[in-house]
Amino acid sequence: MKVLIDIPDNKAASVMEVLNSISYIKARPLTDAKAMLLEEIREAVEEMKLIKAGLKKARNAEDFLNEL
Repeated sequence: MKVLIDIPDNKAASVMEVLNSISYIKARPLTDAKAMLLEEIREAVEEMKLIKAGLKKARNAEDFLNEL
């Protein structure tokens, strides 16, 4: 199982030390860019779920491409 946790910078070193001391846990920090990418993907997935559930309206693909 993979778990993403958000730790304040001033506490990260001690938490990483504890996690790395457990033999069956592999812990590695994410770069800010990767963390942002993961958050954007999570938001996109949530938006797709709302669209599929009919709670949000999808945009026309042509309109989306014209924005780019």
